[in-house]
Parts: sequence; C-alpha cells; structure tokens
Amino acid sequence: MLTVRARLALLVGLATVSSAHAQTPADLVLRGGTVYTVSDQQPKAEAVAVSSGRIVFVGSTAGAAKFVGPHTRVVEIGHRVVLPGLTDSHYHLLGVGQREFKLNLQGSRSVAEVLTWLRSRMSAAEPGQWVTGYGWIETHWTPARFLTRADLDSISPDNPVFLTRADGHASVANSAALRVARVSRDTKPPFGGDLLRDAHGELTGMLIDNAQALVRTHIPDPTPAELDRAVLLGVNRSLRLGWTQIQDPGQTWAHVDRLRRLYGEGKIKLRIYQAIRGPGPDADSLIAQGASIGEFEDRLTIRTVKAYVDGALGSRGALLLAPYSDAPSVQGLLVTNLDAFRPMLAAALRRGIQVETHAIGDSAIGCCSTSMRKRSRPCPRPSEE
Repeated sequence: MLTVRARLALLVGLATVSSAHAQTPADLVLRGGTVYTVSDQQPKAEAVAVSSGRIVFVGSTAGAAKFVGPHTRVVEIGHRVVLPGLTDSHYHLLGVGQREFKLNLQGSRSVAEVLTWLRSRMSAAEPGQWVTGYGWIETHWTPARFLTRADLDSISPDNPVFLTRADGHASVANSAALRVARVSRDTKPPFGGDLLRDAHGELTGMLIDNAQALVRTHIPDPTPAELDRAVLLGVNRSLRLGWTQIQDPGQTWAHVDRLRRLYGEGKIKLRIYQAIRGPGPDADSLIAQGASIGEFEDRLTIRTVKAYVDGALGSRGALLLAPYSDAPSVQGLLVTNLDAFRPMLAAALRRGIQVETHAIGDSAIGCCSTSMRKRSRPCPRPSEE
C-alpha cells in the first residue's frame, strides 16, 4: 500500500486545478489506480500530483498528465491503493520504541504465555540485572486476572522484574524488585497511587498509577544511545504502518531536545505533534515561552500540555462516582492536585497553549468541570468523601 503524507483538507476541491498549477510539472505523480481521499465531494480518484511536499492535484489519470514533466517521478499504482497520510492521535513514541527492544508483551494471550516469554528473556539476563517489559493486558485472558509477583517469582526469584500493563497506568513487580525499592506490606501508597493486596493483606506486586514510581525510580536510566534508538524504532515502526504524523501526549523538554537533534541529523521522517507533561516546571516553561509550530519543514510542533486527572478503567484507576462492580472497595484515583491544575489551565489559555486532559472516570470528568469553575478546594479522593 502506498501512502501520501498530506493534510486531508487539501484534498477537498482539488479535482479542479488552476491553470497556474497546470503549467508547473509536479515532483511526483501517482496514477492509474485507486485513491481514497476521505472527501465527501470527491471520495475516490485515480491519480495524485505532489509538488514541494504538497498535493496540487487529485483526479483522473488523464488530468494528472498535465503535471508530468521531464523530471517528474511517475508511479503506476496498478492494483495498489493510495490513502491520505494517517495520523495517530494518541501515540507514546518513546514507549513504543522501548517496547520494541525490551521485553515486548503485546499480544500475549495468557499468564502462561507472558511467563514463557519472560523465561526466554531471563536466559540472556546477567545476575541482578533488571528485566523490564511492556504491553501485557489481561482483558481477554482466561481467567482475566492481573499478573502477580508470585507469577514473576516463579521465573525470576533473584533478578528484579518490572512489567508494565498496556495502558501504562499499572505495572507488576516481582519480590526482588520490591526488595530493591524497599516496598513492603507496611508501605503506604503515595497520592494518586495504590498497592494491590491479597486477601491476607500481602502485596500482590501490582502498582497502580503513581505507585509505579516507588519501583520505577530504582530501575537504571536508559543511556542516551538507548533513548535515541527507542525514538528511531518508534518512528520507523510508525512509517511502516502508514502513519505520517503522530500526536505524542506528554513528554519532557529533554525529549524535545532529542527530537530536535535527530530531526537536524535527518533521521526522523515523521511529523510529530508533541505535548509537554504538566502541571509542573516543564509545562510552565512552555506556557512562558509560547508555542513552537512547524519546525523542521512543518514536521515538529510543540504547543500543548498533557495533564492526567485520574487513571485507567482496566487497572481500576479511573475515578468513578460509584465503586467498580468487580471491586466494590475501589472507586479509582485522583492523580493530580487540581489546585495546581487550575492555574495551569488559566495560564495556558492566556498564552494560546492547548491542554489535553486525561479524565476517564465520571467523577474525574466532574472534577475537571468544577476545577474550571474555580471550585474552592481540590476534588477529593474517594477515601476523603
């Protein structure tokens, strides 16, 4: 399948081309096949002409002939299909890349399969080396249960293991990892986090939302070379799938500096709409300096803050008005102090900075609404009701 990096708005009305355009040969012409435009006025066509990175014609193969010059690259589509460039509107680029070269648990079909893949990874691990993985989700397992530290201990009693659920809002740690982090039965969960326990009050190893940091801060930081590799693996995977732009919801300025360097080195061929994590100093910096739009030939834009109000439904961190039907003692978590969230919203509005807000549960959505109406105190956690 061929894809064209383009903005969908450019497709509307391009079947009729001005005579000025018709006199200029295009850089690229795709013709003789099926082009899906996603335009109600012209849903399908036979050919596309591109000049200087912009679509200048969508229409018939005969019409595209006007754009063919001596230096035009012409591609005969044949039985293939041309689509507008696809945008993924929620895509954690660094996490996708790290998953590609760590223990990738995406698509695992059971606890047993996760443990099989973990055993294979452990065979290459040095004594005491951390083993991290990403992407497991229990939703369609039988039974549909979370992983536990006992599961991981059966494969790795000595090496610390930390496996993050697909939503990023929960992770499971084995006993060795909990020991390194000094997390025990007596440890109290931090604000916006939870430590799951069994019927006897013992830790299961599952850490929800902000509690993940209790262990994650003890995992050795990736090297700069590893971070570069993760970004480029994520970029190249995106391009293979047909994405020509992604929206990355929430990163740091250090990550933006890395993107800028890799763009400058010509290593990224993907458009990235980057959000900065907030509330906090990074978001304050973006609000103070203002948006940066269209860097590196319209490939990098930084104009958005990403904030989290609660967790995710699957890991029971989404903040609900009533308890979860499968966990009657749980209502979810507020993960951000809304006393900090409110002034950030106001400052961003004044500076023309967009704010993406993660609010999943009905109570969390209500907290956002009351926060924007200047409620006198933060929305409480369920335990404070």
